Formats: sequence, structure tokens, C-alpha cells
Amino acid sequence: MRSFVLSAALVILGLTQAQAQDAAAGEKVFAQCRACHQVGPNAKNAVGPVLNGLFGRHSGSVEGYNYSPANKNSGITWDEATFREYIKDPKAKIPGTKMIFAGIKDEQKVNDLVAYLKQFDAQGQKASQ
Repeated sequence: MRSFVLSAALVILGLTQAQAQDAAAGEKVFAQCRACHQVGPNAKNAVGPVLNGLFGRHSGSVEGYNYSPANKNSGITWDEATFREYIKDPKAKIPGTKMIFAGIKDEQKVNDLVAYLKQFDAQGQKASQ
């Protein structure tokens, strides 16, 4: 019985570690986003809005970016759960968004992307700095 409990604990620990967020890996995932979005202290709106300070921000609120009415009127405040749902299928989460992206389906890539984006405050400074 002890060996079973120990084995089960090790499996659970392994699964927990596999789901850990990795900001460095998230930077690689963000390469897909970089065609349209920027982060960091010198980030500017491009095809898509700047993603600095994303979590806690209201959808459609980055100054100087021309959002679709669907995005502006979505009533979304970005948190991890909402972003995870959105990034898997943007058009399903916000029908009428002008974001043309098939989505990221891989849960670990989404975890890593979240970790990467969470580093950047509204001014584009990394929280660890």
C-alpha cells in the first residue's frame, strides 16, 4: 500500500510539474504573435494592440488602437481564464473580432504564453526587473 501511495504521489507531482508555466518557453510561443503584437518598453500598436499589462485590462481599451466594435463591446476584462479561452479560438470567444488567428490549442504552449505575457506591466517593464 505504501508503494502505491508513493507512486501515486510521484505521478501527481510529475503532472503538476508538466503543467508548470515557463516564461522562456512562452517567449518562443509569442513568436507566433509577434507578427501582429508587441510587448516590452518600446512596444507600439501594430496590426494588433500592444499586449503590455494585458491581465486586468478591459478588452478594447489600448489607447490609439482601432478595435472592432465586437472587441470594444465584449465587456471582457482579461484574466488568465478568459485569455486561455480566447487564445484557443479568438473568433469563438469574440465573434466579430478582426483578429485573424487560428488559435493555440496546445495547453502547455498556452501556459507558457501566459507566463511570458504576465511578466510585462502596463509600461512594458518586466516584473522581475
